[in-house]
Amino acid sequence: MAKRRPSGDGSIRRREDGRWEGRIVVGHKKNGSPIFRYVLAPTQKELLDKLHRNIELYRGVELVEDCRLTLSEWLDRWLASYAAGTVRESTLAGHKTAVNLYIKPRLGGKKLNSITTEDVQRMYTALKKSGRVRNHPEFGHRLSDGMICRIHYTLHRALDDAVAAHLIPSNPTDGAVVPKPNSKPMQILNEEQLERFMKEIKKDPLWYDFFYTELTTGLRRGEICGLRWEDFDGTAGVLSVRRTIRREKGDGFTTGETKTGTGKRKIILPPSTSEILEKRRKKSRSDWIFPDPLKPELPISPAAAYSQLKRLLEQAGLPSIRFHDLRHTFCTHALASGVDAKTLSGILGHTNASFTLDTYTHVTGDMQKRAAVIVGDFMEDLFGKELKPWRREESAAKAAST
Repeated sequence: MAKRRPSGDGSIRRREDGRWEGRIVVGHKKNGSPIFRYVLAPTQKELLDKLHRNIELYRGVELVEDCRLTLSEWLDRWLASYAAGTVRESTLAGHKTAVNLYIKPRLGGKKLNSITTEDVQRMYTALKKSGRVRNHPEFGHRLSDGMICRIHYTLHRALDDAVAAHLIPSNPTDGAVVPKPNSKPMQILNEEQLERFMKEIKKDPLWYDFFYTELTTGLRRGEICGLRWEDFDGTAGVLSVRRTIRREKGDGFTTGETKTGTGKRKIILPPSTSEILEKRRKKSRSDWIFPDPLKPELPISPAAAYSQLKRLLEQAGLPSIRFHDLRHTFCTHALASGVDAKTLSGILGHTNASFTLDTYTHVTGDMQKRAAVIVGDFMEDLFGKELKPWRREESAAKAAST
């Protein structure tokens, strides 16, 4: 029986056309025969340089026979066996769009183990310049930075799984430069605007409970639409967030898991919100806390909630903010009122408190300034006799310098 050649074993030869060819063992087939990676160069020196780089790249790697799949073949397998069932339907739909409309037409025919970072970068550059499938009245055929980021996210995940499956030695998307998406700036209702909005929703009994609950919990739009009475414990004043409502094509929607694992959470309600929901339950004939007014067996749709928000903002003479900005409004005022980031991140369903702090730096910066003043006053009270002479000396020094 022939000795099994170890991964990284290589050889070189000169071809009949004068070029130099090298090959290294990068894995083995099921029958034990080696899988080779071939390298070509015009001179022996260039070949040895390339060969040494490849030996380093494949050191410790043991690829399997399927490494000869094309990117298209792997992406089809990845969507069916890796992505499906592990992500939300809306996320899977986004992956399919990225794969079928943008990635496959440009890189799908290449062998999986021959794709380089340069190939990925050229694809992103071309997509940004002329990747839009349908012409846009403002952008023409240019693809937005946000869409490039979503395509990168899909390809990166698929190739990460290819690395784990021993199909490629490393992920070529790791070195690619991706444009930063131009996300819409956060908007909030200040205290005066919030007061005007509250006055406006009081005129609409059908929607008052809904928006009051939103402004005192910061729920995502799909989460508040998906609340059922089984989620509300009036005695304890606790609301359990267990599901979300998502829009489907057309007028339909589906019930699914929350956005993240930490999205399933329990929120202790303010007494006023708990009281509103308790009164609402006594009059309710639906399993949903906020049912469709015309079809109470169904929940209110996220689209209807969005439309009502826009109508109420217009009637109140307020800026046309997004629904998610109501969540930002809740968070901003909660932080400014002294709610700590750890507690708030739990209410919001964020993965960790650092994300909350990063998102609301405009508030936490002011909080830090106030904290510095509080600490300064505390230290002065504690060490007043020692600190005050220093402050007088500092004032005198500043006066002398001016």
